[in-house]
Amino acid sequence: MVRVGRSLGVLLGTLGAAAALAQSPAPGPVVPSNPMPMPAAPRVVLSEVVDPAYREAVLGVVRRPTMSARGSAADVVCSPQTFEWLLDHPDRTALAWRRLQVPCVEITDVGKGRFVWADDGSDLTWQTVGTFPDGRVWYATGKLKPAPVGPTVPVKAVVVVSHPSRPIGGTAAAVSPSVQAFVQTDSKAANVALRVLGPTAPKLAQEAADQLLLFFTGVAKHVHAHPERAEELLAPARR
Repeated sequence: MVRVGRSLGVLLGTLGAAAALAQSPAPGPVVPSNPMPMPAAPRVVLSEVVDPAYREAVLGVVRRPTMSARGSAADVVCSPQTFEWLLDHPDRTALAWRRLQVPCVEITDVGKGRFVWADDGSDLTWQTVGTFPDGRVWYATGKLKPAPVGPTVPVKAVVVVSHPSRPIGGTAAAVSPSVQAFVQTDSKAANVALRVLGPTAPKLAQEAADQLLLFFTGVAKHVHAHPERAEELLAPARR
């Protein structure tokens, strides 16, 4: 559980370090253009949903990633509106974990929908650059230090979060979250980190993708189970 606060950084850092293991990205539900049927997964045509200002950068990462990973989580019973709000406010999600006495690094809202995560030499900025029914696209840039020994790795990344839901009564629904991430990084720097991680890199990338979902689903589930604590947990930081 203590890893949830570093989930986005862990995910992208691990993928960057694991890049040399991937000869080609695994197929997934995200396609840059000309959608193809993908059973049991939503189709997302990035060329249609991403803001034109970021479209070229996003498609460049997705079409030529050095590594990709997918993660999914069991259905979580919560308010879909609350879950979407948490996705829009990762800084407040991190704060909620700390209020639950779970160690979690700080995520900073720097305005205009942009967020920053920094820790141990890593510095990552991301924002939502596209939305689709029950989902969104994040674009991230920055530098990551995926291993204690070794250089920082410059990265560009695209993270697609899908969260279709099924009403189960009242304001509650069973939300089915999944995530797919594409990372583009300098291959030489990735090779240095790869020697540290070795053959465990693909498994770590999968676990990190799952942790990213846990970061949001854990708070959504707790707030639904304890609505009397919602205001306390999700309130802005006290000044």
